[in-house]
Amino acid sequence: MTLPDLSTPVPHSVGLNRPTRALPALACDSHMHIFDTRFAPSAHWPRTPPHAPVAAYRQLQQRLGTSRTVVVTPSTYGTDNACTLDALDQLGDSARGVAVVDADVSDAELARLAARRVCGLRLNFVSPQSWGTTTADMLQTLAQKLARHPDCAVWHIQVFAEPVQIIELQPVLQQLPVPLVIDHLGRIDPAEGASAEAYGVLRRLLDGGRCWVKLSGAYMRSQVHGPSYADTVPLGRALVQAAPERLVWGSDWPHTTERPGTVNDTDLVNLLQTWSASDAVMDRILVDNPAQLYGFDRR
Repeated sequence: MTLPDLSTPVPHSVGLNRPTRALPALACDSHMHIFDTRFAPSAHWPRTPPHAPVAAYRQLQQRLGTSRTVVVTPSTYGTDNACTLDALDQLGDSARGVAVVDADVSDAELARLAARRVCGLRLNFVSPQSWGTTTADMLQTLAQKLARHPDCAVWHIQVFAEPVQIIELQPVLQQLPVPLVIDHLGRIDPAEGASAEAYGVLRRLLDGGRCWVKLSGAYMRSQVHGPSYADTVPLGRALVQAAPERLVWGSDWPHTTERPGTVNDTDLVNLLQTWSASDAVMDRILVDNPAQLYGFDRR
């Protein structure tokens, strides 16, 4: 049974409706960003970021029925993770973080981040970065630093890349010494779906047992758009069928890649339900998988 519709909209999320299905306890939004005007964007970033503070995100949690979350440092802040760390302090133990660092990051800085409940490092091959171009060498360097770190058990590498880059990086991705997370459905074109070459790479990585895929950002490549995002359904269902135990879902709030006023987060939850084979599989993607990947149950 769903809760009644809202009376006022959530910032950066259109509509007043709630998900068709009430979400299970401890459901996790595994990919979102906090932007707070108290923190200055990096000098390299060309656009003015939105104001999307923790208080606004808590309204989204109440609307959707999620209670756990993963705060991902956006490229907007370069390698300054202060906004994300502040958000983790506000959200408490129900939140984990994914940080952005450069290849020269020290062991002491990694330890400081881990102590603040950061459990992953994100490498973005798509958007402008404060260090310039992200390379395969940088990916390998950071993965090796994490593998050698005393807190290795908590760490993973998260990669945001275009399909052609995923194909090119396959030999490196297969050999990473730490778990790998692929952002936003690998940005695979829904028109190609499971026939895409990049999908074949994702399948091989998933079959290797150390890769996870984020079921997020469906709107980035969809030509149908909300509320149904119907062209993404074959791709989402193929991933769910292939590896339901290594998928997590994320809202990508506040949707900075999209025009303001175009994304209804409830549509994205309902899309996950459409992709999932059953309520049990949906619950696994929302609760069990993120608990394992992000260590929510780890003391």
